[in-house]
Order: sequence, then C-alpha cells, then structure tokens
Amino acid sequence: MRIKHYLKIPILFLLIIGLVTGLAITAQADSNNDNSDSINEKFGLPVVVYGERLSDAQVEEVRDLLGVDDPDAVKEHIITGQDYATYIDGNPDANMYSSAKIIPKEEGYGIRINIVTPDNITQVTSDMYANALLTAGVENAVVEVASPVRVTGESALSGIYKAYDAEGKQLDKERMIIANEELEVATDLAGKEGLSQELVSELLAEIKKAISEQNPATKEDIERIINEQLDKLEISLSPEDRQLLIDLFEKMRDLDIDFDRVRNQLEDLASTIKDRADELGIDEGFWEKVGNFIKDIFIAIGNFFSGLFN
Repeated sequence: MRIKHYLKIPILFLLIIGLVTGLAITAQADSNNDNSDSINEKFGLPVVVYGERLSDAQVEEVRDLLGVDDPDAVKEHIITGQDYATYIDGNPDANMYSSAKIIPKEEGYGIRINIVTPDNITQVTSDMYANALLTAGVENAVVEVASPVRVTGESALSGIYKAYDAEGKQLDKERMIIANEELEVATDLAGKEGLSQELVSELLAEIKKAISEQNPATKEDIERIINEQLDKLEISLSPEDRQLLIDLFEKMRDLDIDFDRVRNQLEDLASTIKDRADELGIDEGFWEKVGNFIKDIFIAIGNFFSGLFN
C-alpha cells in the first residue's frame, strides 16, 4: 500500500523528531557514563554537611536534593556559625543554610562542582567554588551544593572545610581564609558592569595558571601577571579593583601555595568555564553529533522533496 504524498510530510517530521530525541538521549547517557557520583569504596562513604539553620523538614528536602536516599550510606555533619568563625574567621552568628555533599575521587580526577539548586545559590557559581577550593587545598572530588532557600552560598564553602576536618583531612587555616577572601573578591568583581561571573572565574583561573608557570618571586611579578591576564581577557578594572587582585594574590604568594601541583586541574577549570555546555551536563561530542545529524537530516529532506515533486 502506497502512502499518499500529503501524508508523507507529517510522517517524515515525526520520524525526524523521534530520531533527534533518541540521539539526544543516547549522547546524554554517554556523557553520564563516567559514574562521577558513584562511591569509591577505597575512600569510604560520601560526606554530607547541612546548614545549622535548616529545619528538620528542610534537612529532609536537602537529603532528597543531594540524592541521600539512605542516611546510613553517608557520613553527616552540621555546619554552625561557630564553625564559620573557626575555619575562615567569619561571623559566629551567621545563618547557615547552604549544604554540601563531598565524594572523594582518585588522584588526577580534579574538582567537579554541581550546584543542585542554582536558583537558590544567588552569588557563588560552580566555577567560583572550584577556584576557591583549589586555593584551600581541596582536590579530586565531586562536590554538590544545595539550599532549600535563597542564600548567597558562602556557608557551603566552610561546610566543605568542616567535612574534610571531620574526616581527619585537616586543611591549612590560612589557605581556607585566603580562599574565602578569593570568593569575596570574585563575587564583588562579578557585580561590576561588564563583568560576568564566568569572566571573573576565568580570570582567576588564568592568573593561577600563570603563577604556576612563572613562579613569581616579588609583588611586582604578581602585578605583572595580573596585568597580562587582564589584557589577555580584555578586562578593564578600576585601580581599586586591580589592587584587590594584587593584594589577594600577594597573600597567596606569601603562603607559597603550590599551584603547579594543581595546574592540570586549573587548565580543566579554565576550559570548563569557556565551554558552558559542560555546566548543562552536555559534552562537546553531543553537539558534534547533533550538528552532523541535523546536516544529514536536511540532506535527506532535500532528497525527499526532490523525489516527491519529480
């Protein structure tokens, strides 16, 4: 039985939609096959830290957001205002809502940040968290951040520090304080006209990469590197904001932070910032497959209509 010409077009359209949808699902499944959230038994259970101000109902909501189906399958801690003061000299009366789940990974894995509730973390982006955590000395982990209410997001950083401390992996306090200052500088600069959060995060990562490669010995070296990266990214800052960066990275130099150790992670971070598709969980291969497939579809459509009207 032959299909009439006027029925062929909607049938072809439905086939195209089905094929595109199937390709998207397949490509997305491929990108998720790295098992980034799976538990590495060598490192033990994931650690979850909840903000002190959460109600019992909100704790349950956060458990659900962070995929904690069984509380016995993770190690749980509470981050308090006093912890905030202990780890980064913050306000002990601070309200702590944002929470985090930390899954340790193998050496060389890098830092992967997933903000599960992006609408509720209003100032700190995943790239800002990653930059700050590398400064603090946190490496090779999947970190998920969530809050049931709208918050700026800083308390999640101190919660991550507490998670490491509670598991016997104490971080250097001076580095944690500098990392928090970095977060403050990042959120401050990202509020300036013409500076996106992504551009600020890329700037910080590129400065650290340059420091790891050039090993600056003086404050003048730090200032030169910062100016070079500002020019490279075509960023114009006021003298005051430029000085904020110089003071921040001079403190890092005084602490002798070994950015060379995490250079590969900094390169990965800079690359991720440039490719926002990663943030959506869609890799470059996905777009390449879609592009090629759509091109093939238009060729097929052309052939179809050519045959239809000949």
